[in-house]
Amino acid sequence: MTGEFELRHGFPPGTNEVRPASRDDQAMARALAQIGPTPADLITFYDSIGDVTWADVGNGYFLHPASDVLLRLQEYGVVDVGADQRVRGLVIGSNGGGLSYVAGPDGSVHRTRTASLDEPELDKVADDLRQFLELLERSLTRFVADGEPGSL
Repeated sequence: MTGEFELRHGFPPGTNEVRPASRDDQAMARALAQIGPTPADLITFYDSIGDVTWADVGNGYFLHPASDVLLRLQEYGVVDVGADQRVRGLVIGSNGGGLSYVAGPDGSVHRTRTASLDEPELDKVADDLRQFLELLERSLTRFVADGEPGSL
């Protein structure tokens, strides 16, 4: 039986969840705090939340688990956030359309303009993680109401 979601969007619903942090997630967050330019509010977030997967909101919104952030940091390093190329950030998520979200050491959140992180161009989308999470929540609320995910 085809559900309302599938009729509306042309594909079946995927995973949509905010997963609570496990002990392993919390341990990875502590490790991340020790080796990277990690904002304190991101560590606090990872102490409670393992990851966010909203596969069906627009192209999707994903906040990666601390283990993925740590692995990416170890494999590829930090991302230049500032215009002076001295401010370093961590890739913390993506929008499912190829764009990444990067947290600066001051807690600000930026979105790449293209899928490449080699020489990224970034736009600041939030002053801190709380504001970013509020924008995500608004995107979800809007998507539920009218099927439009917004521009985050």
